[in-house]
Amino acid sequence: MKAKLLIATFVATAGSFTVPAHAENFDGPYVGVQGGFNRAEVADRIEDGGVIDEDISREAFVLGAYAGYNHKVGERFVLGAEAGISAAFDDELRGLSGGNPLTIDPRYSFDLTARAGYLVNDKTLVYVRGGYANTRIRTTLASDSGTVTMSDNLDGWLVGGGVERALTDDISARLEYRYTDLGSDGGEFDQHQALVGISYNF
Repeated sequence: MKAKLLIATFVATAGSFTVPAHAENFDGPYVGVQGGFNRAEVADRIEDGGVIDEDISREAFVLGAYAGYNHKVGERFVLGAEAGISAAFDDELRGLSGGNPLTIDPRYSFDLTARAGYLVNDKTLVYVRGGYANTRIRTTLASDSGTVTMSDNLDGWLVGGGVERALTDDISARLEYRYTDLGSDGGEFDQHQALVGISYNF
């Protein structure tokens, strides 16, 4: 009986050394891709001495990539930083400026944000984020004297929030809403996004 107990104890002890330790969720570097819905709204934006005659908006599909780092603070809190880049498809905004056709074409965007979250359980993180956003746009204004094309970088800020769920030790999925304000020149250029992302956690 004692021999069987010793053998069982030895097997259990050996197993504790051979089974790999469980990876910590939401702690360390990660990369990912995301996509979803983008709605851009523009009004009163000054271009070439004129203003947009009407509020214009456009809905489009957006696709992007990101990389970041999570740091777990205590048992339930997570702090992190993230950088991302994205582009939307078929997202040109068309309106009138001084009665002339105006097209605003967002080319690509990038952002640098901080993230703070709370672990509802070991696999589910609820979070908010905020930070800097920048969008490269190309503006085309047609008139009787010709067509003028300009490129510009719009600086702004974004806020958002979402929920992320660990699917495995390495893979997690997230659902997020973001609001971005790019109207730093006195006009209005807003973006509303609903995004789904897949992350690989190192």
